[in-house]
Amino acid sequence: MTQHAGTTSSIGRIALVAAALAAAFAVGFAISRNQDGEPPAIAADAGGQDIASLEQRTSANPEDVKAWRDLGLAYFGESRFAQAASAYEKAVALDADDALTWSALGEALVMASERDPMPQAALDAFERAASIDPKDPRARYFLAVKRDLGGDHEGAIADWLALLEETPEGAPWREDLIRTIEQVGKINKLDVAGRLAAAGAKSPPPPVAARAIPGPSAQDLAAASQIAPGEQREMAEGMVARLENRLKGDPANVDGWIMLIRSRVTLGEPDKAARALKDAVAANPARAAEIRQQAALLGVK
Repeated sequence: MTQHAGTTSSIGRIALVAAALAAAFAVGFAISRNQDGEPPAIAADAGGQDIASLEQRTSANPEDVKAWRDLGLAYFGESRFAQAASAYEKAVALDADDALTWSALGEALVMASERDPMPQAALDAFERAASIDPKDPRARYFLAVKRDLGGDHEGAIADWLALLEETPEGAPWREDLIRTIEQVGKINKLDVAGRLAAAGAKSPPPPVAARAIPGPSAQDLAAASQIAPGEQREMAEGMVARLENRLKGDPANVDGWIMLIRSRVTLGEPDKAARALKDAVAANPARAAEIRQQAALLGVK
């Protein structure tokens, strides 16, 4: 998860955006960051020149597995998910024993899918990652997503709780994982409060980039899990548009700006995410450093 986030059948790429406004798809994004919580340099600075340089490296030396991994991560940071998947496919062809690369491939395939929330190729990649490293957090998260999509909500929650028990306090996906469990429990009328407490969940405020803001109700999230993919996209875009309109009347709402940036990233709209960052800084110059730092966690400069 972002070693670079909720869910029921709403964890398809677009329905995840709707849930992200109240729960968060950043779980997967966070798990693809470094385990110590720091984003890889290429993720934070995945500009066109960096990608061009990596493309040159892979072209000049197609056997350079690290270059393919770095290129996949750079594409992912730019929301170029299909290209990220292709790069990761090259990497696993060269080194089939790296669990992180397999789970990164699975996440990229999930994000690249326009209709299927869990393509078979993505599931295969997650299962391969888990076979190599049963503790790989991204594979564990998405394999639980698969159980949830199949209707085994209790089983998915159990798997996420097990992951939570082993997740360090400082892990960047921890708070999103907690909210995912809470939202899936709420949507499916499962009491998870006691189990979360037993798993060590606390409620300190998470980093703003991973924090929910007032948005869709539980009914909204339940509806998102039951409508067609095209309608899910419309729903998500409408919610993001409403957030954007609210910010026009409340430009000092820094948390709202950061959630807008995050939502644009999750929708695969890096240019709009960058524009939201620019507008947020312009509206709040005294907090520019804070806003840029939070945006960097999402891969937006």
